[in-house]
Formats: sequence, structure tokens, C-alpha cells
Amino acid sequence: MSALYRQLPAIDRLLKTELGSDLVVTFGHSAVVQLMREQLQLARDFIKQQQQLPHFCQTDTDFMQYIEQQLQQQRQVKIQPVHNLTGTVLHTNLGRAIWAETAQQAALHAMQQNVALEFDLAQGKRGHRDQAISELIARLTGAEAACVVNNNAAAVLLMLATFAQGKEVIISRGELIEIGGAFRIPDIMAQAGCKLVEVGTTNRTHLRDYAQAINENTALLLKVHSSNYQIMGFTASVSEEELVALGREKNIPVITDLGSGALIDFRHYGLPYEPQVQAKVTAGVDLISFSGDKLLGGPQAGIIVGRQALIDQLQHHPLKRVLRCDKVILSGLEATLRLYLEPENLTHTLPTLHALTQALTTLQQQAEQLQQALQHKLAADFIIRVETSDAQIGSGSQPTAKIPSCAVTLQAKSGKAEDLYRLVAQFKALSQPIIGRIEADKIWLDLRSVANLAALLTTVNEL
Repeated sequence: MSALYRQLPAIDRLLKTELGSDLVVTFGHSAVVQLMREQLQLARDFIKQQQQLPHFCQTDTDFMQYIEQQLQQQRQVKIQPVHNLTGTVLHTNLGRAIWAETAQQAALHAMQQNVALEFDLAQGKRGHRDQAISELIARLTGAEAACVVNNNAAAVLLMLATFAQGKEVIISRGELIEIGGAFRIPDIMAQAGCKLVEVGTTNRTHLRDYAQAINENTALLLKVHSSNYQIMGFTASVSEEELVALGREKNIPVITDLGSGALIDFRHYGLPYEPQVQAKVTAGVDLISFSGDKLLGGPQAGIIVGRQALIDQLQHHPLKRVLRCDKVILSGLEATLRLYLEPENLTHTLPTLHALTQALTTLQQQAEQLQQALQHKLAADFIIRVETSDAQIGSGSQPTAKIPSCAVTLQAKSGKAEDLYRLVAQFKALSQPIIGRIEADKIWLDLRSVANLAALLTTVNEL
């Protein structure tokens, strides 16, 4: 073992080689030396356990090439692009909505330059970072004003903390939802310092249930849209209009967590109905919160719209500063919202709506192109077909609704599951991993959720 230890290269000597000098110029002396020391320690540990040299220490060249490879990997961002072929358009684990081109450009400009984030150009003095978006959302929804935070859970937290800390909030038992990551409405209420008051039953809640629960300590009446589940059968719920009337009578604000937050009627595009923000504003709901990166099709954000006086209180709460968005997100969100001023163009300008409304004939043609590319690489071991598929919106929107789609399926000729999972691993190891789904002993690559077919076909060539 002593002889093996003596074969390990010396850092000083390696740094004086041509490759060593090049690495120092490219990555810096500190990074190169630090990584060399780490790898040499790993080599010593390997010798101690295995009584042989590790593969990267067979020669000086092996070691330096390995160091260069590791240094390159250190530079790689781990949140890497993937091809989404799951059939779920708004896939939470894959980043939800893809930004529109105008939103990308607006965000890039905000990154590269100083922007009038909290500066009123007309008045020449400090302004408010939500002002431009507030005016735009008011125009789109009919609400008096808006407030923007970093996600919809934060929006709910801010509303509860501002108006109900130390007080009671009444909610239907059937609306005590849990969202992704095991975050639950009762937990958010607890963090906001308010007391949850459940009314009704899981499947049926009536207006009288709310009325009977109101007392002098009631701060809010809360509605939560069940976007990620559905209760069917013998059910009853209270509409916003009914709850608003009760709230006005008792002088208690009504707030709604709308979740996905559609600004357009999706039925016009042949898609399942999703409650619109404008309808809740018209119903008289005092505050409505929704997400920016779901059906809206923009960056992650929590948007609250409603009465000016209440929005002003939210803006002045200490939590607002904690939860506020930066210039990049606000720029991307504003650019996304401005697309809604031209609704007839949305299927072309908004990637989320474009994906959801693509014609089946188009998807069929794309699937055939992908099938052909895969045949060249995998036909020896897999049966590759184009089949009809069921896609979905995702991110909790219309969980039971299916959208017709087309997929390329791959079935192992051997019939062995391990061959299927070996191909899944191969897909994930590509420079831009391909993420599909497994059903009925096949890999399904659904074209409804693909962002860039040309880039996908290029990636397939790596197989």
C-alpha cells in the first residue's frame, strides 16, 4: 500500500504542466487546488479499502482529465432543462408554466439594467413596486387594486395575518384542502395566528352553517376553491354571492383562495370550465387570491385582488416585505398580464394556452416525427407506436378532466420490466432529459406537454 500511495501525483508538479496551467487560467488557482486535494484524499481512502489505485489515478493524464471533468461539472446548474412528455402541461415538479417570449424578454431586461421598480417617473419620487401591475389587473378583472407576493400560499397567509390574527376564520369543512408539499389550509391559518372554525360537513355545507358560527370574534369568511380534488354525489356548497350577502349583513369581509386563477373562459377553447377571477370580483368578494404560474401562464407569484382599502392594509403589513417579489418576477408577470389585453392572440402568445389547445392532427404529426426518430435508435429492442392518450392541465387544475392527446409508446420486446426501466434511465441521462410516464407496461411520451419539438428530436439523436 505504501507503494500505491507513492504513485499518487503531487499537486505542485501537476500545476506546472500545460494542462494544469490551462485549468488555473480557466477556473482559478483556488478551485483547481481545492478539487485536487479532495480527489487525492478520496484516492487515499480508495487505496486503503481496495489496495489498488482508483481509475482516475492510473496516470497523471488520467488524473488531470478527471479534474477538468469535475471542474466542468461544478459549473453546471443542477436545475437543468428537461423535455416534458408526461402529458401534464402544468407539471409542478417540472416548473409549471413556461414563460411567454415577451415575459422572458422583460425579465432579461430587468436582470441586465436598472429599472423603475419603486420609482415614479412622472412624479420623480419613490413609488410602489406593485403599482403598474395593480393598475393592469384592475383593468383586466374589474377589481379596485392588487397586491403581489411570491406564491398563492403566501397570499393566503398575508390575508389571514393582516385581518384575522388572534381572531376566528370560518371555512367549510369540505374546503380544508391540502396543496402540494403537504401544506394545509389549517397549518397556514395556525401560522397566521388565527383560529380555524369549521362548518358543515365534508360533502354538504349550507349558508346557515356560516351564520350560526359567526360571533363577535369572527374576522373573515373564507372560501377555498377545490382545484386539486372534486367532491361529487350528494353535495351542497355556498356560493360566493350568498356568502357576500351574509358578510355584508354582518360586516365581515369575504375572501376567496381561487388557486389556479383563470382570467379567461376556458370553455371557449373546448377546455374544462375553471372559475374566473372576474366572476368573483363581480360577485362582490372582498379579496381574491390566485397563482401566477398555473392557468395564468406566468412566473410563480401570488396575486391578491379586491377592494382598495383592504389592499392598502395588505401593502402596509410587515409580512408584505417578507413575501414580496423581485424586479425579475414582477417584470415577467406584468408582461404576461399584458398579453391578456389581446385575448384573440393568446393561443399563439401564451405557451400554456398554446399547449392546451393544439389540434389533435398537429399532435399526431409530431408524434409520427418522434416515432420515426426513435425507430432509428431503438427499433431492435422496443415496439414503438403512436397511440391516443389522455393529457391533463396539471398543478391541481381540473384533476379529473382529461384532454385528448397523442403519444409515442415504447414496449420492450423482451417483455421484461427491467428493459423498460433501463430505457427510462437512458432518457434521464441525456443532455436534456426526456421525462415521460409508465402505464400498462409501456413508456408513454405524450406530445401535448412538449415545449419544443425540434429540440426534442435533436436530443433523441443522442441515444
